[in-house]
Amino acid sequence: MTKLLALTLLWTLAAQALAKAAVNTSSFLPIPDKPRVFILSDISNEPDDQESLTRYLLYANQFQTEGICAVTSTWLTDEVHPEAMLSVMNAYGNVTDNLNRHAPPDSPYPSGDHIRSLLRKGAATYGMKAVGKDIPLSDGGKLLLERLQVESDQPLWVLAWGGTNVLAQVLYKIHETHSESDAASLRAKLRVYAVSDQDDTGAWMRQQYPDIFYISSTHGWNQYGLAAWIGISGENYYGIDEGGPDFSRVTHKWLRDNIQVGPYGKTAYPEYQFIMEGDTPTFLYLIQNGLGFPENPDYGSWGGRYQKVNPSTVLNFNHYSDAADRVLGQNNETYTSSQATIWRWRDAFQNDFAARMQWSLPANISRANHHPVISINGSAALTPLNLTVEAGSTVTLNAARTADPDGDHLTFRWFQYKEPGTNDWNVAGKVPALNVSIAQGGRLAQVQVPTEKESCNAEGINPSGCWLLHLILEVTDNGYHPLTSYRRILLQTTNLTATM
Repeated sequence: MTKLLALTLLWTLAAQALAKAAVNTSSFLPIPDKPRVFILSDISNEPDDQESLTRYLLYANQFQTEGICAVTSTWLTDEVHPEAMLSVMNAYGNVTDNLNRHAPPDSPYPSGDHIRSLLRKGAATYGMKAVGKDIPLSDGGKLLLERLQVESDQPLWVLAWGGTNVLAQVLYKIHETHSESDAASLRAKLRVYAVSDQDDTGAWMRQQYPDIFYISSTHGWNQYGLAAWIGISGENYYGIDEGGPDFSRVTHKWLRDNIQVGPYGKTAYPEYQFIMEGDTPTFLYLIQNGLGFPENPDYGSWGGRYQKVNPSTVLNFNHYSDAADRVLGQNNETYTSSQATIWRWRDAFQNDFAARMQWSLPANISRANHHPVISINGSAALTPLNLTVEAGSTVTLNAARTADPDGDHLTFRWFQYKEPGTNDWNVAGKVPALNVSIAQGGRLAQVQVPTEKESCNAEGINPSGCWLLHLILEVTDNGYHPLTSYRRILLQTTNLTATM
């Protein structure tokens, strides 16, 4: 190749990159509601917390971050390391201008200064030693209590990547200083997603305050290989579902090639020691991409699927733990496990991570890509599309107005997500099947609702005995790192002849 041709090619590639970076941001996937998030992390006990924080900050424009607190755990019993968080925050602060070229106008990335202002220390002691009468709140506990008392329509999500004694000491303080009704009102504002129990306060809180909305894997102490969250990357290390997920997406090489790039990825993201990012499912659960619906853990999302441990309405027991999905693996074998509720989405969430890391690069070298925006029957919201449908009827769903900000080619995939709405371990042959016919390259779907005999029976979870069926539209572009958006359609079947 001549020098002139080489220079021309480089100029063309740079021009294409700049053009893509200059896409109208008002056409990007909107973020209508930002979950309020408070992070507890035992960072520095191994590299995975730092990895998760690095990824989290690439999604910081999707959240209203209320606090980021360094805590202890069973693996880090008497010290905390906020300085390790600060190093990631500093690296993030250096690339926010780049990131904001790819953010919707109403959802910019917070500045590095703002993120740094949220950093706190928890008690430098293990578990319940930090909880009790006359034990002062840690700095992290003070901020968490302050944020919990803020008047807001949004619940406060406490994401526990380590021990939970900061939350426990706040709950103890509330119990000591508030009336029973006021304390219950504050607890009702809490949503907890803990990566298993990493100290002795989790079990104490669930026993003392069973009304708290609390997601965590429940298993024998230290038996982490049984937890749903290892589906993020742990099949080889723990020997669970090997061959099902695509492990090539979580290897050291893939991370070096796609994540440890540029000034942010190279500085902030370390190599993993055991598995990659065991804590990341806590916030993948909250990602606004049209799939998850956080108030319904049994619906499933990138962060997994969970069901109530005990359905008793008398006890008001609000603890959710691992549920199972039945998923066809890349080796064409079927796996039924809680880990599959996470790894089934691995291609999408790893591509998403890699694409966002490209956003952190300067415009002239970034291979930027942006998410498809799905519209079904004129509705472009990220919340589920709720339809009441008669058993045996046909429903038309039109996604013709779905668009990609970059003008990329889009692939449409409609599929029934059978597991939500039933507590059966294995859904094979038990949940009524939707028959979906597509046209116009997948932009038009004709959905045949199951017959009355199938749709309305004693197994349905609706009081009428009719099933609530979940249909997912998954749309993926063909960008450098392909990006996926979703829309969930909730089909509440009815038997009109029985209700007339």
